[in-house]
Amino acid sequence: MQRAAERLKLVIPLTLALIFLLLFIHLKTISDVLIIMLTLPFSVVGGIWLLVWLGYDLSIAVAVGFIAVAGLAAETGVVMLVYIRGAVERHRTEGKLTSREALRTAVEEGSAMRIRPLLMTVITTLLALLPIMFGTETGSEVMKRIAAPMVGGLFTAAVMVLVVLPPVYLLIEHVRISRSRGSG
Repeated sequence: MQRAAERLKLVIPLTLALIFLLLFIHLKTISDVLIIMLTLPFSVVGGIWLLVWLGYDLSIAVAVGFIAVAGLAAETGVVMLVYIRGAVERHRTEGKLTSREALRTAVEEGSAMRIRPLLMTVITTLLALLPIMFGTETGSEVMKRIAAPMVGGLFTAAVMVLVVLPPVYLLIEHVRISRSRGSG
C-alpha cells in the first residue's frame, strides 16, 4: 500500500501534466487549456462528494477512478470548447462578430449544438457505471471504488461544462478581441 501510494504521488502529477500537454498540442492556446483544466477540480469535487456519501476511504482504486474521471472531464470540456470555437470562428469569417452581443450569440450557438451529444455521452457513461456501483459479485468492492469517483465526478464535470465553461470562454474571448482591436 505504501509503495502504491508513493507511485501515485508520481503518477497523478504526471497524468495532469500529460493532460495539460496534450490539450496544449490540440488547442494551441494556454487560455483554452486552462479553461479545460477547470473541469478537473469540478470532477474531483463531485467524486469526493459521492465518496463521502458512500462512506468510502481513499484507496488505490479510488485514485484510479479519479485519474479516469480526469480524462473524461477533459474530454467533455474539449468537445464543448471545440464546438464553441467553431461557432465563434464561423461568425468571425462571416463578418458577424461585431459586438459583445454577437460574440455571446456565437458562444450560445456553439454551446447549444453540443448540449444533447454531451448529455447523451454523460448519461450513457453513467448508465454503464451504475451496474458496477450496485454490483455484488466477486471483485465488486474494488470496482465500486473505481466507479464512485467517476460517477460523482462525471456528473459535476458535466454541469461545469454546460453551465460554467461557455461564460468563461465568452469572457476570455471578449478580452482577446478587445486586446486585438486595441493593438490593431
